[in-house]
Amino acid sequence: MATIKIQQVKSRIKCPKVQKLTLDALGLKKMNAVVEHEATPSILGMVEKVKHLVKIVD
Repeated sequence: MATIKIQQVKSRIKCPKVQKLTLDALGLKKMNAVVEHEATPSILGMVEKVKHLVKIVD
């Protein structure tokens, strides 16, 4: 399966707790952090929930 790189581009301050937990589950703890995951439906669903905080990096 394909892999995707996810970068956190906006701060988690003042975000709902659910979104903070989603970022933690993705492995994003700091601004500009980049993680690599398999492009599974569960990972893509988590990215969709926090799409205003992250971007997909090439």
